[in-house]
Amino acid sequence: MSQEAELDIDYIEKLETGIPGFDFLAEGGLPKGRATLVSGTAGSSKTVFASQFLVEGIKRGENGVFVTFEEPPKAIRSNMSGFGWKIREWEENRQWAFVDASPQPGERPMVTGEYDLGALIARIEYAIRKYSAKRVSLDSLGAIFSHLADSAQVRNDLFRLASALRELGVTAIMTAERTQEYGEISRYGVEEFVADNVVILRNVLNDEKRRRTIEILKYRGTNHQKGEYPFTIIPGQGMVIIPLSAIELEQHSSNIRITSGSDQLDKMCGGGFFRDSIILVSGATGTGKTLMVTEFMAGGVQNNERCLVFAFEESREQLFRNATGWGVDFQKMEKEGKLKVVCRYPETTGLENHLINMKQTIKEFKPNRVAVDSLSALERVSNLKGFREFIIGLTSFIKQQEIGGLFTSTTPTLLGGSSITEAHISTITDSIILLRYVEMYGEMRRGITVLKMRGSMHDKDIREFTIDHNGMHIGHPFRNVTGILAGTPMYTTQNEVERLSNLFDE
Repeated sequence: MSQEAELDIDYIEKLETGIPGFDFLAEGGLPKGRATLVSGTAGSSKTVFASQFLVEGIKRGENGVFVTFEEPPKAIRSNMSGFGWKIREWEENRQWAFVDASPQPGERPMVTGEYDLGALIARIEYAIRKYSAKRVSLDSLGAIFSHLADSAQVRNDLFRLASALRELGVTAIMTAERTQEYGEISRYGVEEFVADNVVILRNVLNDEKRRRTIEILKYRGTNHQKGEYPFTIIPGQGMVIIPLSAIELEQHSSNIRITSGSDQLDKMCGGGFFRDSIILVSGATGTGKTLMVTEFMAGGVQNNERCLVFAFEESREQLFRNATGWGVDFQKMEKEGKLKVVCRYPETTGLENHLINMKQTIKEFKPNRVAVDSLSALERVSNLKGFREFIIGLTSFIKQQEIGGLFTSTTPTLLGGSSITEAHISTITDSIILLRYVEMYGEMRRGITVLKMRGSMHDKDIREFTIDHNGMHIGHPFRNVTGILAGTPMYTTQNEVERLSNLFDE
C-alpha cells in the first residue's frame, strides 16, 4: 500500500453518534459520509439504534431523515415516545423527516417488475436536500426483499441507493434482520453493498436470561474496538453501551486512612482502610457482614463523610431496624444528608441496568464511601460473564471516583469455602476480610481475619469476635484451633502446639 493511501486511511473523518458508549467503541464515531449496516435478530434494538442516531444528531444541530420500510411513522413515533423523544415536534420544526415506504393497509403483495426503488431513491434525495439532512436511517432493508422475488433487481437498486447517499455526503444507518445470533450477517446478503461498516446487535438467551451485546464487526479503513460489549435499553434515555475496555488503571492511590467503624478492626488493618480502596467482606449468612457495612457507614458519618448503601438482600425497614439494634441511627443520618440508602431487589432488572443506575446515583449523591450488600444476591440475575463484567465495571468506576468501597459476599457453606463472587472480585480488591464460624465443643463462635491488605502491614491472626447491642467486639486470637479458613476447624491440645513450635526453634 502506498504512503498516500495509508494517510487516507489514517484520516478518515468520523461523525460522533452521541449514543452513550458507542463512540468509544468506534474510536470516534461512524465514518462520515458512508453507510453502516446495523444487523440483528428480532428484538435486538435495531430500530432504537437507528432512531437514536437521528435523535442525537438533532441535539447537535444535524437534521435527519428516517426511511421506514416496515412500521408506519405513526407507530415509530408512538414506540419511541417512551424514551422522551419528541419526534412530532421535531417534524414540525423541520429537523426530522419521514420517508414512508411501509406497506399500506390492504395493499396487495408486490411482484417482480412492479416495484422499482428508483422512485423511492428520488424521494429520499428530495427529503435530504429539502431538510439539509446530515443523517439518514433506513429501517429495515429486509422488508424490501420480503416483497420481491427478483432479489437481483433489489440488490442493484440498493447499490444505487448507497451510491446516492454517498454522493449527497450524508452519514447513513441501514438496518437488516438476521435469522440467528451467530451466523450470516444478514438474511438476504445485503451486506455486499453496504458493508464498508458492519455493526452486529445481539440479544442472546443464556441460562434463561437475556443479554444484549453490540459488536463492530467491520470498519473498512479505520480502527475500532474488537469484540462484544454489553448494552441495555433505559426508559427515558435509550440505548446505553457499557464499554469495559474503557476502564484504565490510571486512578490515583491515596495514603490517607479512613476508619472501618471499629477501632479494633482498624488496628488489625494497620490503621484503617485506605481512602480509595475496595474492600471485600466474605462470610456465611449471619456472620456479621451487614453489621460491618453498618459500622463502615457510621464511621464515615462520624467523620463528616457522605455515605451511600446499596442493599440487594434486605428491605429498607430491616436495615434501619438492624442498625438501631446495634446502636446506629440510620434515620438521623439520612435527615442530616450524610447517608443515602438505596434498596432494590436484584430481579427487578438486569445487571447492566443495575450498574448504570448505581453509577448515576453515585454521580448525583457524590459519596465519600459506598457499600454494596451483597454482591452474591446479584449472581442470580446474570450468567457468569455478565456478572464479571458488572463487577469490573462497578469497582473500576468507584476507584476512578477515588472513594472507598466495601462489598459483601456470602460463602456457600456455613463454615467457609470460596464463592463465585470471590473468584471474580478477589484479584481487583485492595483488602479482603474473612468472617467465619468456628465450632468448638458444640458451640458456634465467630472468627475474623484480614486475609489481604494491599500496600500495608496487617494482623495475620484469626481473632474471635462477638456481636451485641453495641455492635462488633474483636477479641483474642484462636490459638489451639486449625483449619478455620478451610472450613474444617480442629482443636489442638497445648502439648501438640508446643511440639510443633519446637520444630522451628533454633
